[in-house]
Amino acid sequence: MQAPIDSSTAIPSLETERLLLRGHCLEDFPRSASMWADPNVTRHILERPLTHEECWSRLLRYVGHWALLGFGYWVIVEKETGHFVGEAGFADYKREMEPSLLDMPEIGWVLSSHAHGKGFATEAVRGDHGMG
Repeated sequence: MQAPIDSSTAIPSLETERLLLRGHCLEDFPRSASMWADPNVTRHILERPLTHEECWSRLLRYVGHWALLGFGYWVIVEKETGHFVGEAGFADYKREMEPSLLDMPEIGWVLSSHAHGKGFATEAVRGDHGMG
């Protein structure tokens, strides 16, 4: 069996004043699954918390976006503590809705309960990453 590929090395990292945004790696799965299983996290996003299997599919979808489309979601890490904060990025979910979003990336974010109310989502998605 081959060693797992660390997808985070092929995905650009971004930094803000307090946050590091980097690609997902296999070691992120337990923290991501815990976040998505938290009813306080999912209550405004989904109808219910996600199962372990659904979280695994989500992680594979994140990595697949980068591999196939060149964009996707990042893991958000608090630089000062190294703690997992959440996930943010762009996705093409091929949603069937009006107005149509087909072939248009959607921005999205989700934060662990411990990170709510600290301005991390705004900081992660506002575009102030020192890349311009």
